[in-house]
Amino acid sequence: MSLIVFDIGNTNITFGSFNGRKLDFYQSIPTQKAKSDFSIILSSLKKNKIKQVDGIVISSVVPPLDRYFKEFFQKHLSKNLLFVNYKNSGLKVLYRNPREIGADRIANAVAGYEIYKRPLIIIDFGTAITFDCVDSSGRYLGGIILPGIRISAQALAEKTAKLPYVEVSEPESLIGRSTKECISSGIYYGTIGAVKEIIFYLKKQMGKGVMVIATGGDAGMFMKRIPEIKKNIPKITL
Repeated sequence: MSLIVFDIGNTNITFGSFNGRKLDFYQSIPTQKAKSDFSIILSSLKKNKIKQVDGIVISSVVPPLDRYFKEFFQKHLSKNLLFVNYKNSGLKVLYRNPREIGADRIANAVAGYEIYKRPLIIIDFGTAITFDCVDSSGRYLGGIILPGIRISAQALAEKTAKLPYVEVSEPESLIGRSTKECISSGIYYGTIGAVKEIIFYLKKQMGKGVMVIATGGDAGMFMKRIPEIKKNIPKITL
């Protein structure tokens, strides 16, 4: 079966083509760019010789785009289009209001459990940093959400008079010698500390045998500093 899959996030849209379980290609573009011109995506699919498919599967956390995607791609590629949600995930969801769960979090939980068949914590380092917990039976237990590094940097810049916006990266030194270095170091090491502490308490609550995996555009920045994370799977949402 040939499928085109989309992960529509707040910052980027990642999409690709599966032939069975094989991912033939994938690409990411800024969400803002796609909002103004869907033909960019169609051109990329044609460039990769994707003309007709059995279906399209979309994980979206940007509701205003959903209707446009549905109309555009049903017209140009396939009538069979599925938006991922808790009802069609196959997971037993223990959230009080399952409608609140982002489709990307559902997709991560489904894929992670399908791969490992064991208790999991899936950490997605994206616009927000999300933790999703799955038990040994494949039940979605819930999770944790905290600000991603760009949101943190943006909040400091917008809510203070003198602090600038900083593109956060791994600092050369923990102790900053400029305001920008101090902000970058604070957000970088603050994120590490928060993630490590959350992992500790989640494992304590979930019990033995829990594996921690990561995904998301910023995961690579933190892998070597957080040994509790055993695997980085960049395309797990797809």
